[in-house]
Amino acid sequence: MAATPAASANAAPTITLHHVNAMPAPTWHRLRVNETGVEFPADLRAEPDVQVEAPQELLGEPGAFETALKRLEAHLKSTGELAAASPAGAVADPLDQPALSAFQAASATVEASGSLERAFETGMGSEAFAYLREAAGEPVVIATAPGQQGARAAVRVRGVDGAASAAAVDVVAAEGSDVSVSIALDSPEPGAGAVGCSLRVFAGRDARVSITSTQTLDPAWIALDDTGMMLDERARADVRHTVLGAGQSYTGLAGDLRGEEAKVAVDTRYLGSGARELDFNYELRHHGAKTESAMNANGVLAGASSKTLRGTIDFVRGCKGASGQEVETVLIADERAANRTVPVILCGEDDVAGNHGATIGHVRPEQLLYLASRGLSPEAAEQLFLRATLEEAALSAPDDATRAGVARLGRALLEDFEEEIA
Repeated sequence: MAATPAASANAAPTITLHHVNAMPAPTWHRLRVNETGVEFPADLRAEPDVQVEAPQELLGEPGAFETALKRLEAHLKSTGELAAASPAGAVADPLDQPALSAFQAASATVEASGSLERAFETGMGSEAFAYLREAAGEPVVIATAPGQQGARAAVRVRGVDGAASAAAVDVVAAEGSDVSVSIALDSPEPGAGAVGCSLRVFAGRDARVSITSTQTLDPAWIALDDTGMMLDERARADVRHTVLGAGQSYTGLAGDLRGEEAKVAVDTRYLGSGARELDFNYELRHHGAKTESAMNANGVLAGASSKTLRGTIDFVRGCKGASGQEVETVLIADERAANRTVPVILCGEDDVAGNHGATIGHVRPEQLLYLASRGLSPEAAEQLFLRATLEEAALSAPDDATRAGVARLGRALLEDFEEEIA
């Protein structure tokens, strides 16, 4: 698997995935937010426990994603759109070429290659992608027919003690079709290991794709949720990430809005409790004109948990009329919790609109005093925030199995937790 082995005299051998959730354009290294690494025991075996619920006609052939990518590439080359998106441009005199950063130079090289396969990426990076794909084995391919409506599929990945349990999923939405896919990462049985999903999405012209991913692992597990998306003209993708558990949770998503008027909306809900570590990386790259993107994150950090969220909107040269926004709201319910929010907008085009912002709130001493006067200790007050997040996740769960996973985790965190469904 794509990882670096490591060992010390006083510890069991481990493997490390490098450059995980790396920002496309790094910031000052002393902030320690540019990227992260994932370390886990070297003896984890690959043993996927994956359940797929989908009608037989929705299961596609291997290679469907690559075929769709090549067709789009051929179309864009025939219309000249692929070359027009080069961030470096073309100049007659090399002295007129502006100085490029390492990120800009790398992007220019990829764009100049004219290869969508080379341009396609996932949020967690190449090492994590390779690791998950190798651990998962043969991918599950969900492919719609042109114009097909109401297609639905569910993929559930369950933890296996002492193993890496992962799913590889390719979603190919044909022109004018509509498909919804729910993914659940859960640990119904005690144990420790890694649980993950590697997801690739191709949304054809006028297609609509809805992805719901819910992670409800116990603290002994490591979660790896990696996504990459490619969108054609007027395609739309809606993604909802609900991250509630795992001792270490890594979530990455990269979206390429390649066709004109393509749209991506990402909604993230997260909960940090105990000593959990949460790490997110979102990259939305605008190539097509009049494309739109939106990232919205909302979470609670309690106990000694920590969270890093990187959100990058990249306006590539040629995406005239594009717009993107990213917003995060986080409530820090314990003074021991640590939050890092890194919103970034990269702009290689003039005629665009980009907005980003973050709201970080703390529970003030006077608020705790008020709650104490009503008989609530600081610990009980903190549990109120946990309960609210868990109940909202249970109510919005896409199916009964996912809801059961939320309820199980809720009971582990809160002794008297009971989901309430209207």
